[in-house]
Amino acid sequence: MRFHADLHIHSKYSRACSKDCDLEHLGWWARRKGIVLVGTGDFTHPAWFSHLRENLVPAEPGLFRLREDMDRGITERLPGLLAAAPVRFMLSVEISTIYKRDGRTRKVHHLVYMPDFAAAEEFNRRLGRIGNITSDGRPILGLDSRDLLEIALESGEGSYLVPAHVWTPWFAVLGSRSGFDAIEDCYADLAGHIFAAETGLSSDPAMNWRVSGLDRYRMVSNSDAHSPPMLGRETTVFDTELDYFAVRRTLETGEGHVGSVEFFPEEGKYHVDGHRACGVRMEPAETRAHAGICPECGKPLTIGVLSRVEELADREEPVRPAGAPDFRSLVPLPEMVGEIAGVGPRSKRVLREIDALTAALGPELSILEEVPVDDIAARSTPLGEAVARLRRGEVIRDAGYDGEYGTIRLFEPGELTRRASGGSPGLFDEEAFAVPAERGPAPRRTEGRRSAVPRQRPAAEAEEETAEPRVPGLDPEQAAAVAAAEGPLLIIAGPGTGKTRTLTHRIAHLVTERGVAPGRCLALTFTRRAAEEMRERLTALVPDHVGGITVATFHSLGLAILREQHQRAGLDADFTIVEELEDGHRPDLVDLDDLIDLPLALLEGDPGLAAAYRERYRWISVDEYQDVDERQYRLLRTLAPPDGNLTAIGDPDQAIYRFRGADVGFFLRFAEDFPGARTVGLTRNYRSSARVLTAAQQVIAPSTLVADRVLRPLGDHGDARVGVHAARSEAAEATFVARTVEELIGGAAFHARDSGWVDSDGEEGLGFSDFAVLYRTDRQAAAVVEALGRAGLPFQKRSHDRLGDRPGVARVVEALAAGGELAALRRDADAELAGAAELLAPLAERCGGDLARFRDALALGVEVDSWDPRADRISLLTLHAAKGLEFPVVFVVGCEDGLLPMRWPGAEDDREAVDEERRLLFVGMTRAQRRLYLCHAAERFRHGAVRGARRSPFLDVLRDTERAGATVPRQRSRDTQLRLL
Repeated sequence: MRFHADLHIHSKYSRACSKDCDLEHLGWWARRKGIVLVGTGDFTHPAWFSHLRENLVPAEPGLFRLREDMDRGITERLPGLLAAAPVRFMLSVEISTIYKRDGRTRKVHHLVYMPDFAAAEEFNRRLGRIGNITSDGRPILGLDSRDLLEIALESGEGSYLVPAHVWTPWFAVLGSRSGFDAIEDCYADLAGHIFAAETGLSSDPAMNWRVSGLDRYRMVSNSDAHSPPMLGRETTVFDTELDYFAVRRTLETGEGHVGSVEFFPEEGKYHVDGHRACGVRMEPAETRAHAGICPECGKPLTIGVLSRVEELADREEPVRPAGAPDFRSLVPLPEMVGEIAGVGPRSKRVLREIDALTAALGPELSILEEVPVDDIAARSTPLGEAVARLRRGEVIRDAGYDGEYGTIRLFEPGELTRRASGGSPGLFDEEAFAVPAERGPAPRRTEGRRSAVPRQRPAAEAEEETAEPRVPGLDPEQAAAVAAAEGPLLIIAGPGTGKTRTLTHRIAHLVTERGVAPGRCLALTFTRRAAEEMRERLTALVPDHVGGITVATFHSLGLAILREQHQRAGLDADFTIVEELEDGHRPDLVDLDDLIDLPLALLEGDPGLAAAYRERYRWISVDEYQDVDERQYRLLRTLAPPDGNLTAIGDPDQAIYRFRGADVGFFLRFAEDFPGARTVGLTRNYRSSARVLTAAQQVIAPSTLVADRVLRPLGDHGDARVGVHAARSEAAEATFVARTVEELIGGAAFHARDSGWVDSDGEEGLGFSDFAVLYRTDRQAAAVVEALGRAGLPFQKRSHDRLGDRPGVARVVEALAAGGELAALRRDADAELAGAAELLAPLAERCGGDLARFRDALALGVEVDSWDPRADRISLLTLHAAKGLEFPVVFVVGCEDGLLPMRWPGAEDDREAVDEERRLLFVGMTRAQRRLYLCHAAERFRHGAVRGARRSPFLDVLRDTERAGATVPRQRSRDTQLRLL
């Protein structure tokens, strides 16, 4: 069976798409166009997925047809010639992936196809762990293309992926701005599973035939329709069974691949080079002469498909690969009729005329390709002539550039003159032959028109790469701390000065250079994440000795002591940890507080036992010493004598956990507790730009706890900025965040660029994981979540939930204790049980299958990250949770009095509380590497009502910061906006 297929479309749930993009309208227009097989588009969107399930019924293998009553409603509104043709649907979706690979931001769109709803549902479930698939029918995910392909292949037998519009500059596998030089490079070890590639509107198969590396791929074409009337502007033609698996097999083998219907590539929005804002359009040779720079504004031109093909071409002429089919370039019938009538292609008049044409002559594609010219001319002489010229390839081309569609015409200006008299009756009256109105001034361009594939290849241009700052070895301050002699040592480590690096190098130095036995070394920190990072670094530094070094949190150290001394503590050998004991102490249970209190009581009550542990741990290192509380301090003092080898590292200006019981006073009195202690300061900051550090030091100066506080920036941080943004409301503040993210990455979608929302090229090479939004209270996240979701940007709102508290986790532990296997539980039909098992898999792997270790780890409060670790997302987290992290771009929202600093009722005069709030802002600011935005709103919803807000007094000390504003979208004409659909 020979048929047209259009397998790249969108639903009404995709951004910038018509509300008529539903199954009923798609089915009607498919019949009118002459398309038999249509992609559903957007099956990842929950609402559209439900609509598909409710209204599609199985047809041929892997294909679906409309519900009978819906299909009947369509055919009753069509003439018999159109109503008889079948229409089938195939589950499809376009996925946008934006991620960093090899130091560059990649933006690649993909078409994914599934053979049934079960496979699509599994695919959706997996993508739900990657990012937001509910806000846009074409979800934007921070996921590597290779990993997306892997998920697709694993979701269902027969699933496959096709790179979308492969040459588009901004969002394509071979795009000049954000792609790769070969499809194989993009999909890495799974590239063998790619067997087809979509040409896109700005290229045709002949252009692709100049690149020999593409010979192995089947070239397919689709409309990428954002409204039903745009169906069929490009299609792939098959001659095979109407069957999902037959179509897939055709694309793999080429058998049954008849060819494609194409746009003239010049009509595509990115065919040649240019700069839309300046009205500059250039052919490749002229672009090279200008070194890719716009002569009007001096900014880089958008390099189009024609130039990109020349750049990668290894053939002077197109060479059709063996077995590759031919193709035909057409002008959509509405554009042809509109040119003749002198009106827009979507005008009511054109629609009426095409209704009459298709009723008499058949589907639009048949009229353009097959219906005899004489039959067309019998209804309209100009249209017959237009179709004849089209079939001969006699068209006039004005190429598109930088997001502006090109124009393909069949008649020269003035050629369609008013008929004086005579002529046979036709569709068009006298006015239909009036000369079309001028479209306004044309963009600047070189002389002549290019209507053939270019033959001259440009010289290769070196690609400039910038590397992140690197620190070879240790700086003098770090080296001094690492090599310090025996005895107490206090290291005051400012933000970004290499605190963990210094501490782990000191432990490694003790073992390898000073002859200290690994078993004598104890490293303490506060979170499992920090302990794991420290252990990983030590593994790299002293791989042969790391097994003997004890790296622990205070709680896990207490647990280890209690396991060893359970009899002394009156505990069973196999006691269980619970979060809190409500009915007194039991020998089979201990709670989290007991993990500190019971070892402390043992050591304080038994000097001999304390001496034994002091002998075991002769060298103790404590990270984040400013965060110790009174019980942890006492436990540490029992293990470290005043003249012992205790190394404490931290920064009192980052003491922000008083609400947890932490007391910065213990850091400040270190010299009293450990007389003769040596102090070393780390002041070289490797994280942040000079502007960020200057602003942060201005904020902390009024209450700093470090005398003569100095932070010296090192490294190149590019275009570093610190901005203060004043918003009308918290919603406007959140919109500023979303818009700035899009601006800095150069747009996350075509709509962002075409609408003028974004006007930058994203030259900083940022990915989603390079952004963080910090706030004082968790409630502030709601507005940011809504704004990012509305923009379709992937984000993760960091959770402090413990893994052991998640639904289904306790059931998994019970099943494992009963002899169950985690692999089997992950496949269980019970969704809650399977989901919990999948969440626990990484932890189980780290515990090496030891159930006791596994249960202890859960009880000690492993933090939850239910997202797929491959996902790349914007981080949303509180200022407290941001401690220890760093990001190239940081937004601190809610910099308002009463919020930052937080003013607690009854404690307005608590000076230490205000000082800690200032330290909290200092911590947040120093998370930023390149750019920092401090935002505040004039009003915010607080305490049950919208209330006026004043900017934080902490901002009053800032000098030399810039006012950060949002980009104002350019106004586009109504005609242009309509044309984009």
